[in-house]
Amino acid sequence: MNQDSPYIVQVNGRPATAADLAPLAFAGHAHFTAVQVREGRVRGLDLHLERLRSASAELFGRALPDDLVRSRLRTALRDGPADLSLTATVYSPAGEFTAADADPALLVRTGPASSGPAGPLALAAVRHDRFQPHIKHVGEPAKTRLLRRAVADGFDDAAFLDAEGRFSEATIWNLAFWDGASVLWPRAGLLTGTTLGIVQRQLDRLGVGQRTVAVTPGDLPALAGAVVMNSWTPGVAVHRIGAVELPAAPSFLELLHRAYGAEPLTAP
Repeated sequence: MNQDSPYIVQVNGRPATAADLAPLAFAGHAHFTAVQVREGRVRGLDLHLERLRSASAELFGRALPDDLVRSRLRTALRDGPADLSLTATVYSPAGEFTAADADPALLVRTGPASSGPAGPLALAAVRHDRFQPHIKHVGEPAKTRLLRRAVADGFDDAAFLDAEGRFSEATIWNLAFWDGASVLWPRAGLLTGTTLGIVQRQLDRLGVGQRTVAVTPGDLPALAGAVVMNSWTPGVAVHRIGAVELPAAPSFLELLHRAYGAEPLTAP
């Protein structure tokens, strides 16, 4: 934390130096989780820890203990505002483009709290498969390129279609659809977001129907609504995908926000 800002950047629990950060400026071999902190606590802490643990095991062959990660999150939150955004990034100090081995390091940074855009959004439908889509990894210039292209074409963002023509996810969002009775989750290669996981388990507790199905552009006219969700929010309405207009579905949006709100806040 500096004198002018209540937010911090820490590496392994201590203030980050220029020497810590300089090697990361061009590094793309890392993964992260993004968290909205409210009242010093977070929703779905277990999902964030599991995300970091499983991705580290896959990328680095080892993972930081959950207790250590929690301790460093507490350190990052200790003197900051009660409500903020937090990103925890795990990387190898050995760097990328090398076979060298090293214990993973943890970079934690905080910033102003966010609730995402108000919406509704219009999404371009574009063909794109993310590499290792199940990992929330850094170094994805294609997503920014596709977002900017979508905006240049008059849309707010982009939704991805896989090789089979199925919707998977959006640039920094999960997609969810509504058939009027059940929540439809795309069947495709995608990142299972922590907010998605929270909403799914709370919808189960509410007794709301959920199905994982292939959703294609041809299915859109029959749907009763669509949203995007990420760590900012459990739902922003989508009113158009490609050329297809979608109903507003305020009850669907309210349901997702109610499910998310039922998840308890937990201190790290």
